[in-house]
Formats: sequence, C-alpha cells, structure tokens
Amino acid sequence: MPTARPLAVVLPLVLLALCLFTQVPAQNGSRTKTKPEPISEMRAAIERYTVDRGSLTRSYPAAMSKARRDRFRKFYEEWLASLKAQDFDSMSEDGKVDYVLFKNHLEYELRQLDIQGQQLSEIQPLIPFADTIINLEEARRRMEPINSAKIAATLTELRKQVDESRRAIDSLKPKKTVANRAVLAMNGLRNNLRNWYTFYNGYDPLFTWWNEEPYKSVDQALTSYTASITDKVLGQGSQKSIKAGDTSDIIGNPIGREALITELRSEMIPYTPEEIIAIGEKEMAWCENEMKKASRDLGYGDDWHKALEHVKNLYVDPGKQPEMIRNLALEAIKFVEDNNLVTVPELAKESWRMEMMTPERQLVSPFFLGGETILVSFPTNTMAHEQKMMSMRGNNIHFARATVHHELIPGHHLQGFMSARNKPYRAIFSTPFWSEGNALYWELLLWDLNFAKTPENRIGMLFWRMHRCARIIFSLSFHLEKMTPQECIDLLVNKVGHERDNATAEVRRSFDGSYGPLYQIAYLIGGLQQYAMHKELVDSGKMTNRAFNDALLKENRIPIEMLRAAITNQKLTRDFVTNWRFYDHR
Repeated sequence: MPTARPLAVVLPLVLLALCLFTQVPAQNGSRTKTKPEPISEMRAAIERYTVDRGSLTRSYPAAMSKARRDRFRKFYEEWLASLKAQDFDSMSEDGKVDYVLFKNHLEYELRQLDIQGQQLSEIQPLIPFADTIINLEEARRRMEPINSAKIAATLTELRKQVDESRRAIDSLKPKKTVANRAVLAMNGLRNNLRNWYTFYNGYDPLFTWWNEEPYKSVDQALTSYTASITDKVLGQGSQKSIKAGDTSDIIGNPIGREALITELRSEMIPYTPEEIIAIGEKEMAWCENEMKKASRDLGYGDDWHKALEHVKNLYVDPGKQPEMIRNLALEAIKFVEDNNLVTVPELAKESWRMEMMTPERQLVSPFFLGGETILVSFPTNTMAHEQKMMSMRGNNIHFARATVHHELIPGHHLQGFMSARNKPYRAIFSTPFWSEGNALYWELLLWDLNFAKTPENRIGMLFWRMHRCARIIFSLSFHLEKMTPQECIDLLVNKVGHERDNATAEVRRSFDGSYGPLYQIAYLIGGLQQYAMHKELVDSGKMTNRAFNDALLKENRIPIEMLRAAITNQKLTRDFVTNWRFYDHR
C-alpha cells in the first residue's frame, strides 16, 4: 500500500488542479471556464533551444573568442538541420509560424557570426595580444592544470606586447570607430584577465608567488594602452563622466550597408536602407505640413517653430510632474476603453507605477521611459539653470500627453502585461518593431481618432512623430557612414525642434551600444507596419478595432510580417521569404 503523502504536499496539488480545471475570474468580474491554448508543435523545441543557448553563453564568456564563435556556429547549424527534418506540412498554423520564426532566427545568428568575425579582424592590429588572454581564460574554464612559473613568463611577454601596441598606435592611425571598438574589446579582455587571475589568486599560493607582480604589470599596461587610444585617437582625454553639452563621447559603431541589410532581413522587412530613409523623409514632410496647419490655428502662420516654442513653454511647476503624469495616464486609459479600442485587464490598470529619473540618467534618456513603471524625466535641484529649463521645456504638458500613453496603456505596460501571459516561449524572437512599433502605432491610430483635442495637443503628437522620422534618417545614415553624431544632433535641433542638450542625449542613447542598429527606426517603421495591417483588416470591416488590437497583443513580440501571417491565417511554406511591401501604397 503506497505511503500517504503529507497534507503540505497534497494541498498545493489540489489547489493547482482546481485552478486548472474549474472556473477562474474573467476580466469583467464574472466567471468563465478556461480554454486550453493550442500548443504549437515547435514550442518544446524552442524552449529547449532557449535554455541550451543560455548554457552555452555562460560557458563561453569571452566575447572575442574564436572557439566561442566556432561552438555557436556548430550549435546553430545542428538546430537548423533538426528543424529541416520536421514535417512542416502537417503542422498547425501556430506551428508553421514558429517554424518560420525559428528558421529566420537561426539563419540570422549564423550571419551575425560572420559579421562579428569581420569586425574583430578590423580591430586585430590594435589588439594582437587578445588571443593570449582568451586562451588563459578558456584553459581555466576547461579546468586544465597550470604551471605557475610558465604563466609568469607568459604574462611578462604579454605586458611587452601591450606596451609595443601602445607605442605603435601613432603609426597605425585607426579610424575613430575602429579605435572605439578596440577600447570596448580591451575593456572586455581586461575583465577576462581579472576573472582568470582572481580564480587562482590566494587559493593557490604558488600561483600568487609567481604571478602577483606580472599580473599587476599587465593590468596596468592594458589600462595605459586604453587611455592612450582614448586620448590620442578618440580625443576624450581623461574624461570619466558625461557632462551636459559635451559630445566627445559619442562615437558609436557604424555597421555598414551589408550588415544593415542582414538586420532588415532578420526583421522581415524587404526594403533597402535607402528605401527606409526615403520613407522617413516622406513622413517628415507630412508632419511638417500638419505642423503648419496647427501653427496657423494658433496664430503663428506657417512658422511652426514659433508655435512649437509656445507649446514648449506650457510646462507644470516643479513638483507637479507626478500629478500631471497620473492624470494623463488615466485620460488615455479612459479614451481607449470609451472607444472600445482594446481590452485592458483590471490588473494591468492597477499595477503600473511611477519613479523619478536621476539627473545622471537624464543625460542619456532625457524623456520618459516606461513599462510597468514609468520613469519620469524632470529637472532636480542639482541641475544648472539651463539644464532645468531644457528638461521642463522638453517634457512639457503636450509633449508628455503624447508619450504617457506610449509608455503605459495602451503602450509598453499593456504590451508587457499581455506578452507575459500569451505565448511567452516566443520571447527569443522579440523585436522592437513589435514593442516600440506597437506603441507608435497607437500614436498613429489615436491621431486618426482625434485624441488630440487642441492645436497644442496636435503639436505635441506631431513633435514626437517628427522625432521618429528623424530617428530613421539619422540612425541609418550614421550606420551608412553618411552622417556624423554632430550632424545627427543638428538634424534633431533644426528639423524637429529639440532642445540641444536633449538632442545630444538622444544621439548618445542611440549609439552608446545599448540598442541594436535598427532600434531607432523600429518605432515608426514598426508602427507603419501595424498601421497598414489596421487599414487592411479594420478599415475593410473584417475585424473590429478591439478584436484587431487584442490580436496584436496575443502573438507576443514577433516580427510584424509573421504577426500578420498569424492573424490572417496566411498560407506559409517552410522556405518562406519576406515579401510584404507594407508602405508602397501610401
């Protein structure tokens, strides 16, 4: 007879069964029976791939390692081969969508390995000693026995190589962008060497006796070499922190046309970089025309810059920003619910929060950031007077009205809430063309639905739309090496009307390595993709606004062409190639 389980074990299982097989609260307070979500045939494989990839990433921490690239190439190729062996034709619609997403992801990762190898070859003349450091760390990860005396000789030779590279920097004359990549690589190598040394130091007395001084000498040599490149090539001197008005730290990593096309192909966007820039310019012209209309309504004629100045000076007093943000958030929620635009779960309305952004963070992010928590950018007592005024003017009432719903509901907070509850295994395919694009799509839809009640409201919405047009133009032009960071700042100031410090922070944020090369174009392009779907499915009468907008949130953050395929039950093939020209009709 089986041994009886203790109540502490049985009770949770009973409660779980009750949750799964009985009634659960519905959003409107009634009770309804749960329906099991159809399970994609690819879900288990994608979940397994995700955890396996995480294990490999943690096992090969040296980003520059050739062994790491070789191991990941093998990993991706094995998964691609297993994918091709699947019976695609027998799969459900969800399974076929996941198959295409997975195949696209694997092919992209393989192309990325080639691009990474090419970029590393460009900086290799500046860091010819990199393999020595990587080999030490990888031998440690393999737990190979060490010869402390031989390692001391290796470190001594390594210091000489670093010193020779520092002395040769003047003759190499690298481009700033290449030198910047080298500095980032050396910071990573220095961390790899520190991890390696810390593992043995103190735990192996013989190792410490032989290697304490040689390690310190190498670490100092790497520090001096990095400072030399930063000073002589990048022109940043001994600068340690970002200061308002300074642009010397903005260098970035332009990836070139071929890499941009690889990125666009991965996002399932069948346009060239030049075609995307042309879209940005066309949308910018539309915005300027609408700006003039709003300007005339305010009595400024066609001089919309004067009308913009009028709107910028409509800011709340210090200390009143949280109250303003709260009221704007509630206004947006009420609007989408009153117009039956999207389902907003009660818990989503209850769970958003607000925090204030630090002055240091505002140097990189001068405007609101959001999700479950909206981070409010507004001046503090520690800022200089000019910076206070730029922050208040840049986050005025009408600019804020056009961004709060972008960050909270129906924007990022609602997105995150729904993505966590719908097909979360698709997170590996996450794209800003869905997340940023969906929040921007709401700006386009709300404009059409007259959410802007006054000319000032319209100027607030148009300012951000012009901002997203400018992001397309300057970010792609930078990666094509046709615009410098300073020219990007000037574009934002002259064509959009940004405060200069805010424009500088925006360009710094775009190129500091925190975001992918297509991130800044994803707002408007992703928005236009979803807006085109709205025209196709809602304006035609095939779906209601609410049904369509709910459907957008239930497929998770996947490339928009696959989102469209899922919603329209498009017939897919295993060799699907992106072909949706979503903008050509505009």
